[in-house]
Amino acid sequence: MSAVSLTITNAIAELHLDNPSKLNALTTQMLDNLISHLDEIERNPTVRVVLLTAAPCKAFCAGADIIAWGQLSPAEFARHWVRHGHRIFDRLARLSKPTIAVINAHAFGGGLELAACCDIRIIAPRATLALPEAKVGIVPGWSGTQRLTRLIGEPAVKEMALFGQRIVANRAVTLGFACEVADDPHARALELAHDACTLSPRATEIAKNMIHAGAGEDHAALIEALGSAAISATDDRQEGVGAFEQKRAAKFSGA
Repeated sequence: MSAVSLTITNAIAELHLDNPSKLNALTTQMLDNLISHLDEIERNPTVRVVLLTAAPCKAFCAGADIIAWGQLSPAEFARHWVRHGHRIFDRLARLSKPTIAVINAHAFGGGLELAACCDIRIIAPRATLALPEAKVGIVPGWSGTQRLTRLIGEPAVKEMALFGQRIVANRAVTLGFACEVADDPHARALELAHDACTLSPRATEIAKNMIHAGAGEDHAALIEALGSAAISATDDRQEGVGAFEQKRAAKFSGA
């Protein structure tokens, strides 16, 4: 049965795509698993880094399972399948913990869009990237034309989406999609994860928020989150809450 599993070892969480008979294509169940696990990870203060991995087969993820969406009406396809997936992918992109996609094989369509949601990506030498949606009469629906374009640029996305071309691993690094090519991307990701675990979790969280705000990822919410984090550390905030609880007028010091 297709699923996305979650394992947590020490401070490292691993989200694992497990649908090898269909090249790890994403099903409704897998999307539901993913959002549930992301919520659990966000609530768990012991998790410091997240790896996104996939069962060994010819593809890290071949995209969305065509059988899962092929019979949907146009309204159901747009409102439920595309928008639901978009919300889940955005949840991954905006996770407060650092994330690493371990691309052990080809990443196509929704699989490429999913990997693009992570902070960095490590790719196997023979893995390729593609947006093959036009071959089945649809378009990228989970931010392939938006987040992926911000990440690697308009020409490369057009090359895949409009001309059906694949991008090989070394070029993925050149474009900035992957940080490196590794014969064993999972082992390399673990090395980076262990390094990240030695850093300040609050510093990395705030740095991620700042980078995302600058890049346009959830810009408005991040500005308010950063401002709220700053104000929550002030004496005035403590005084205001205390005055409310004690039903008295607040005396703010500006500190």
